[in-house]
Amino acid sequence: MPKVLLVDDSGVTRKFHSYVLKSAGFEVVEAVEGAEALDLLFLHADFDCVIADLNMPGMDGITLIRKIRESEAFEDLPIIVITTLDKPEDKRRGIEAGADFYLVKPVDPKLLIDSTELAIGE
Repeated sequence: MPKVLLVDDSGVTRKFHSYVLKSAGFEVVEAVEGAEALDLLFLHADFDCVIADLNMPGMDGITLIRKIRESEAFEDLPIIVITTLDKPEDKRRGIEAGADFYLVKPVDPKLLIDSTELAIGE
């Protein structure tokens, strides 16, 4: 079962995305913000994908992505951004930081599943 680290400060969004992913056969571990996500990532190191919002308190998604990419152990870990920021410059910043996919909320559940499967290579 592929393991996904889901990072979003919105409890409602996090629970919905978690439900969608779990119903599609993914194991999901949730984090509320970037620092917590990094702790989980470095502690367990067995995630197949990270899905992160950009707007979060404390460490935002761009900083999280950059910190993940700084680690040689996670340089190839698939990262999907799911955010409300939909301007071209926002998308550019996310991809330049190291995200593999950039999705805009609200995300269709099938697109979330398909993007996660594609990112992981299933």
